[in-house]
Amino acid sequence: MSELRKFSYLLLLVFGMLFVTEAKAQKVAIKTNLVYDATATINAGLEFGLAQKWTLDISGNFNAWNISDSGARWKHWAVQPELRYWFCDRFSGHFIAMHLHGGLYNIGGIKNNISFIGTDFSRLSDQRFQGWFAGGGIAYGYSWILGKHWNLEAEIGFGYSYTVYDRFECAGCGKKVEENKDHHYVGPTKAAINLVYLF
Repeated sequence: MSELRKFSYLLLLVFGMLFVTEAKAQKVAIKTNLVYDATATINAGLEFGLAQKWTLDISGNFNAWNISDSGARWKHWAVQPELRYWFCDRFSGHFIAMHLHGGLYNIGGIKNNISFIGTDFSRLSDQRFQGWFAGGGIAYGYSWILGKHWNLEAEIGFGYSYTVYDRFECAGCGKKVEENKDHHYVGPTKAAINLVYLF
């Protein structure tokens, strides 16, 4: 057996032992983000305890439909893992977090006049952008206990995303006018009002 394989098995064994020692006190939560639900974006999250004040939250969302007959699009999929530190007990009260995020998008035809920290969102009014993004950020949130198994959680995050995209001259047409352009985004990276069910 190679040294690398032995080391891999040892690492797996140590990780497994750490996980088992926390399993008795571990809680698991499933959640849905009501903000995404309002935009018809399919989403789900899973959060589980790592230690007394630490949890790992992994959320994902998917939207594959056109917004309206006008040709507006908000198609995307994204994944966002997040490490949380709770100030009191996990799954209740205040928490701070660090998150990563990444995904694909196809967005355009969304009328607006917004420009924010170097990103001109008004370009989405009459153009379409298609590409990928990756980044990370920090967040603050609070979780209210509603009952034995139910919580309501609010969270806001701020961070950075690097994106590479192709630009099309209108939201519904296929004429490409830019290819493999990059952009550095700084701003909100998470907004959530989660309905949470705890096991």
